[in-house]
Amino acid sequence: MLEDRGVVIMKKGQINRRQFLKRTAVAAAGVTGFPYVVRSSALGKAGSVAASDRIVMGCIGVGSQGSGNMGGFLGKKEVQIVAVCDVDKKNRDRAKKRVDDKYKNDDCKAYLDFRDVIERKDIDALSLAMPDHWHSIPVIMAARAGKDMYGEKPLARTIHEGRVMVDTANRYGRVWQTGSWQRSVRDFHRACELVRNGRIGKIHKVEVGLPTGGGTDVKSVQPVPEGVDWDFWLGPARWVPYRGVMHWNWRWMMDYSGGQLTDWAGHHIDIAHWGLGLDHTGPVEIEGKGVYPKDGIYDAPTAYKFTCKYANGLTMIVANDRQQPKRMGTAWYGEDGWIHVRRGKLEADPPDVLKEAIGPNEIKLYESRDHQRNFLDCVRSRKKTITPIEIAHRSISVGLLGEIAMLTEQKLRWDPEKETFLNSDEANRMLSRPMRSPWHL
Repeated sequence: MLEDRGVVIMKKGQINRRQFLKRTAVAAAGVTGFPYVVRSSALGKAGSVAASDRIVMGCIGVGSQGSGNMGGFLGKKEVQIVAVCDVDKKNRDRAKKRVDDKYKNDDCKAYLDFRDVIERKDIDALSLAMPDHWHSIPVIMAARAGKDMYGEKPLARTIHEGRVMVDTANRYGRVWQTGSWQRSVRDFHRACELVRNGRIGKIHKVEVGLPTGGGTDVKSVQPVPEGVDWDFWLGPARWVPYRGVMHWNWRWMMDYSGGQLTDWAGHHIDIAHWGLGLDHTGPVEIEGKGVYPKDGIYDAPTAYKFTCKYANGLTMIVANDRQQPKRMGTAWYGEDGWIHVRRGKLEADPPDVLKEAIGPNEIKLYESRDHQRNFLDCVRSRKKTITPIEIAHRSISVGLLGEIAMLTEQKLRWDPEKETFLNSDEANRMLSRPMRSPWHL
């Protein structure tokens, strides 16, 4: 029995109604390992979502972003959230109460250890929102356990981790949606379709503007807050004393993240690639410089700029917004004009290009207007989401390549197929990081 983990193991030979319906659906579909869906009409409950028709979810990481994602899934009638998990008791207790209040019961189980959620056989899908250094291990474990996942950007803290995540998710046939939700917003979709269909001619340059700045406070060693498992929060990262960075300011420490660069690369670099049709490749040359804090515990760059060259001759310049002419967002420059998109604004020169229709025989990009709905639809259909895991890997890889180029202060040559540097052993060593025992990929 695993009752203390929120799981009750049936005795051998027993089967409940849900398991029976699942097995029936699988047999009818002729597949195994997929979420088990039986339409409510087949159960005589048309107009409502039957228990067997629900996608059962667990939420791992329910702080700021994770809490928001959980709220979105709570609003979907076909979703049943049965588990929440966080290393901070305040977060998990708050999340459990929110779920229980929604369903008017106390059935949701709260966990400290994400492995207990992954072990649950009744869970079909996971919502994942942990610090970057914790992205890879739970995803790999969950993929092997047959879970579909909605996971936050950036995909991984290193390129090696990202590649293992991609290969594992694909090997086990898992549906993955990245939290790069801009692809499900009309302006970003529109901008990319116009660029892909040649409305501003052949593209020769792209500018990607990401936020400036980072943490500035010097934090002293503090007592670990009550209800927090600090050692578990650190996980595969090296052990350091608690300094109050757990819930937000971890972004400015390179053990856990890469600052604004890696925090936002999965948004605007992702859009740049989508508009260019380069979702499955990367640059061949990278060089740049960063500005790093001189004092204190924060070491991620507060200002950065690097240039990527692609095999087709295209140049992409990624920088913090104060170093970009159009500041935040993605700007494509072509032979016949430019298009710039950011949150809340789409502009072009010539302006009339934004009025042009996309013809029936032109390129039509994947369309979604609800990022979480797209994930749930794909869990049912087994189709790829609008931001599948390979694309997420390629998007953050550009940011990570820029990070390595700035740290080494070298002009690096990159093979995007083999995912290795051609001219620097030092840079190749930065493609992965050691993990603190007992954690490993």
